[in-house]
Amino acid sequence: MTNEQLFALIKKNPLSVGCGVLALLIGVVISVRIDSVPERAKLLEQKIAEGERLNANVNNAAQLPEQLAALTEARIEIEKRLVRGADLAQNLQYFYRLEADTGVKLINLRQNSSGVTKPGANGPLAGVGFTVSFQGSYFTVMEFLRRLESGTHYSRFTVVNLVFAGANRNGPLVMSVSLELLGQP
Repeated sequence: MTNEQLFALIKKNPLSVGCGVLALLIGVVISVRIDSVPERAKLLEQKIAEGERLNANVNNAAQLPEQLAALTEARIEIEKRLVRGADLAQNLQYFYRLEADTGVKLINLRQNSSGVTKPGANGPLAGVGFTVSFQGSYFTVMEFLRRLESGTHYSRFTVVNLVFAGANRNGPLVMSVSLELLGQP
């Protein structure tokens, strides 16, 4: 077939030749792009996940002012319950008030200077250590402990020793407690 016959065939059947050329071009494009389909699918999944995350952020952002107010209020409440390691008189006064309220007799009360733990990676808060020895009946001793646990300040007991003060088991109890109150150094 010569070039003249080829051009005559193309002029005689332009639609068929155009469709053939188009089909050939589409086949080449498909064969070239078929390798990028898995990559494009992964990219599509990533974009869908990011879109869903952003949509969830937008939906949850509607409650942010209320949540911020609640967190601020909780932070203020926590700060009210903290002890200051440097306020020795005020810290000891807390235990004297507990003594008066519960009826136990304080034998030994001291704030441990070495008991102040350093603020760590968890934030600026630390434990302020105390050693407290007190005496009383079983019920007054338990009331004292209950008020320490659920009192004004957050507390953590590290060592607790309990002994009978008298010769018999019906006598008063003597308890020695090492504890930390949550605070700032």
